[in-house]
Amino acid sequence: MIKLPRILTALILSVAFIFAPATRPAAAATGFSLRSLNGDTVSSGSLRGKVVVLAFGASWLPISRPHMQAVQKIADKYGARGVEVFWVSTDSDSNKSKTYASDDQLREFARRNGLKVTVLRDPDGAASKSMGVSEVPAVAIFDREGNMSGAPVLGYDPEGNLADTLAPRLNKLL
Repeated sequence: MIKLPRILTALILSVAFIFAPATRPAAAATGFSLRSLNGDTVSSGSLRGKVVVLAFGASWLPISRPHMQAVQKIADKYGARGVEVFWVSTDSDSNKSKTYASDDQLREFARRNGLKVTVLRDPDGAASKSMGVSEVPAVAIFDREGNMSGAPVLGYDPEGNLADTLAPRLNKLL
């Protein structure tokens, strides 16, 4: 007969594993070109010479709210040191989709959550997939030459220490 403490331990470890931020092997990242909410195009080529953080999320995903706040902390901490931080919405841009969000809805979502960084769109997931991002939230970091620096960090950070988690990688690139 299985004892209750063993079942509880297994359940706790399973939940911790699911919600812990993870890194996966990096896919061969290609350049990216994403549209901002104001219609400008932001591309890997236009950001050469800068360290870039792309934080992927979706307005319909409840854990994107605390993730956005963690992303803003990264921008506040590293912006003055030349790191460009973007939040990339994976919300659909088709009003026929269940995950649809208009540009205005995304602007309001960012405002309500205290996000001041530029919001970009990846509605078909092409950019995120090319970077090895298989789930949201996720973060991809690029060096000054436009190369992806290590594997993307995947998953939610329940401790809210995303800035601390990324600090060694960012400091190495600066």
